[in-house]
Amino acid sequence: MLTCSKVFADIPFGHRQHIHDGHCAYIHGHNWSIKVTFAAKELDENGFIIDFGKLGFLKKWIKDNLDHACLFNVSDTKAREMVERYPDMFKARFLGDVSAEGLAQFLHKEFDALVQQETDGRVWVQEVTLYEDGKNSATYRKD
Repeated sequence: MLTCSKVFADIPFGHRQHIHDGHCAYIHGHNWSIKVTFAAKELDENGFIIDFGKLGFLKKWIKDNLDHACLFNVSDTKAREMVERYPDMFKARFLGDVSAEGLAQFLHKEFDALVQQETDGRVWVQEVTLYEDGKNSATYRKD
């Protein structure tokens, strides 16, 4: 198996860990980076696992779903009330787990489906590492 990686950097979005007993319970944001590791058993006709110049579909997904968004856990009832009351103030998404770990797993699932569709199953996403900032990250790997 062969692998290669691409980093999508400086994606501004916020989140809130509503049951956290510290400052993470407040809505806050980071300039996130996402490292995607692609895998394939064979190279394409150009000798690539995947052509980095043809990843516009991932860039578009990131722009549409993460850029300047605010991510909340589906169980965060206060956030849901706030978004319902002020819908034009948020590009809100409600997900199962908006921790870095949960987001890495979510992004892996989303990106893997897109990559496999785009490459007719020849390439898959092996791993996603989500960097909250320069010091903190979480990785989800498909073995």
